[in-house]
Amino acid sequence: MSLGLRVRHTATQKTKLSQTMRSWLPILQADIESLKEELDNFAKSNPFVEIKAAQEVVNSKSKSRYNHTTYSGKNANATEIEHLTTSTQSLYEKLHEQIVAPLFPTQKSKDIAYAIIENINDNGYFEGDSTALAKEHGVNVATFERVRARFAYLEPSGVGAVDLLESFLFQLNDFEMSDEVYKTCVMMIEDFENLGDYQKEPHFNEALRIIKKFKNPPAIDYQKEQCQIVPDIFIEEREGEIRVSLNEAYYPEIIIDKGGIDERFEFVQKKLKEAKSLVDALDMRKATLTKIALMIVEYQYEFFKGGAIKPMKLDDLAGELDRHHSTISRAISNKYLSCNRGVFPIKSFFSQAVGEDGETSNSEIKSFIAQVIKNEDKAKPLSDNKIAQLVEEQFGVKLGRRTITKYRMSMNISSSSDRKKEYALLV
Repeated sequence: MSLGLRVRHTATQKTKLSQTMRSWLPILQADIESLKEELDNFAKSNPFVEIKAAQEVVNSKSKSRYNHTTYSGKNANATEIEHLTTSTQSLYEKLHEQIVAPLFPTQKSKDIAYAIIENINDNGYFEGDSTALAKEHGVNVATFERVRARFAYLEPSGVGAVDLLESFLFQLNDFEMSDEVYKTCVMMIEDFENLGDYQKEPHFNEALRIIKKFKNPPAIDYQKEQCQIVPDIFIEEREGEIRVSLNEAYYPEIIIDKGGIDERFEFVQKKLKEAKSLVDALDMRKATLTKIALMIVEYQYEFFKGGAIKPMKLDDLAGELDRHHSTISRAISNKYLSCNRGVFPIKSFFSQAVGEDGETSNSEIKSFIAQVIKNEDKAKPLSDNKIAQLVEEQFGVKLGRRTITKYRMSMNISSSSDRKKEYALLV
């Protein structure tokens, strides 16, 4: 082969590969529920490609044993449920539909309300900067806060508050009570640290009964609804053997149909080549996720047998699979794995080693922290300093208070002082 031919041959290979890669990376990154939408984007400009929805594929083939499950976020057994055929209204959709008169009579008040919604987290709390947002909308902070105060009359009750106690004050609007009981509730909420000091108040018991009905966090009902997810990967143990499989029931099908058009036309050839690249891209997604799942089983075998997650880095898999770690990162983004211990984000299997021995992972530390907090004395919740001492005793690893705080916050666990307030409601 001449040098010129070799150069042209290499260039052709690179062009073919790059074309597949351009299709592959977005398809690889898409979660399984938005996969069809991603494929549709490629198919729009190709008259020879049809994307059959996953549900159509399920109806025309034997349905897989599992397809849609509940994510617990912890080491609990996964609950198998049927595929949800109706969409559930999200927290933010619920809030947007309520931004109407008479609570928000002007366009300015509506714009401010929408900005507030954009800064409400999944728990239902407002975490924006009131000063900056007020300036952005050309009003003073007092005006901005007056608009936010109207969220006390929206559903879910308590949404838009800045913290637990303000959420409780917002939620008071949902209950019928006398003025005396209302005043007692406000007094108790504003001095929640010293709740027990109000036991002699004439309306204490009635006020406490109302407070105990409050939702914490205010958007808890929407969190439950949003926890139903579709895993990409199943890892099952059968007859002592761990097996890996993809959730094929939710994969769309790519159908290439040129009809009676002659393939000799250049346009037809080009579009058919693009269609085949799309099929290759979907196959590459499946192959990559399968390889990742197999490597996770190899690295985390003890976890699937009931042990702890071991230290594991993206680079470990990238090296084994001969891919850049950014590709692996895309592959696991927004994807879940179902096993006999529950349903987990795939990224949760990648953790850094803590300590000199390199054998203890930060995931193992986090699991321990969650467990000791679960079993702590409700009257005297553990401080982060005390938890750090317990971690050192358990693992021989010395961690600073700030590290414990970071781990605790990453698991959405309140501080010891906030937990004390929350426990008081359970009495």
